[in-house]
Amino acid sequence: MATDNNFQLQDLESTADLVAAAYGSDGETPLSSKTAADLEHVFDVPVQVSAVLGRSKMGVGELLRMSPGHILELDRRVGEAIDIFVNDRLVARGEVVLVDDKLGVTMTEIIKSDR
Repeated sequence: MATDNNFQLQDLESTADLVAAAYGSDGETPLSSKTAADLEHVFDVPVQVSAVLGRSKMGVGELLRMSPGHILELDRRVGEAIDIFVNDRLVARGEVVLVDDKLGVTMTEIIKSDR
């Protein structure tokens, strides 16, 4: 990975590399010469974000018998933190919130990667 301000997107092997390029190796202390504008070329990179409320296993027959109003039991309890994934990688935990009659998610904990 390039170590100067002129890194290329292909030089970034992971999200950790992106954070290190913008904030330094500890991921928390912004480098004084870096700004959000320095990352502008990655703003349009698509990512998949998933908020997982829980999981359940069932057979195909049971799935086909489901109808509107059917209750699906999940492995999480009400009030437990939900997992937030970016590109299938756990990055945070959060809570479901209601904002203007729409469901949303607020992050309560950032999961630090070992990489």
